[in-house]
Amino acid sequence: MSFYDDVILPRFINCACGTGPIMKQREKVVPLARGTVLEIGIGTGLNLPFYNPANVKKVIGLDPSAKSWELAADRAAALDFELEFIGLPGEDIPLDDNSVDSIVVTYSLCTIPDPVAALMGMARVLKPGGELVFSEHGAAPDPGVARWQDRINPVWRRMAGGCNLNRDIPHLLRSGGFALDDLQTAYLPGTPRIAGFNYWGRATLA
Repeated sequence: MSFYDDVILPRFINCACGTGPIMKQREKVVPLARGTVLEIGIGTGLNLPFYNPANVKKVIGLDPSAKSWELAADRAAALDFELEFIGLPGEDIPLDDNSVDSIVVTYSLCTIPDPVAALMGMARVLKPGGELVFSEHGAAPDPGVARWQDRINPVWRRMAGGCNLNRDIPHLLRSGGFALDDLQTAYLPGTPRIAGFNYWGRATLA
């Protein structure tokens, strides 16, 4: 892994994904998590302050970047629930079937190389009756914005650690085995439109 990927990129993502509008989105969805929670792409722990300790028993944070996890140390130190970090040694989530009550995924589906396969893995570890709560940016509904997303995406992806601007988040969730129980969308204020169209809500096993 290069110096940029290992040192600079985690700090850049921490800043870019910690802006006010994005933190407001995290505040909307993260408190919905219950019981034993798997957070996909926990990164530097930006979601950690928003978990409700009255409802959460444990958070298992999955992330392939150990450097990002080092940056989460201060946030992790002030929690009132159990926290465990796990890496991603292979393609499969290293948890048993039907082992978590909730899954949280925020601003991570844009970077996962095979998001449908990853979502199928999430469906495997989620208990029947459990929920996936999400907030993601993706393909804009306006044709003009969407065209610019498609044009810029190849360069953006290389510069932003594999982040894609133009993924169809509802289609990915459905293809991965989830039914959308609650889906909301909007451009986030104060965010460039090419990167600012958000999808958020709740999903259950289809």
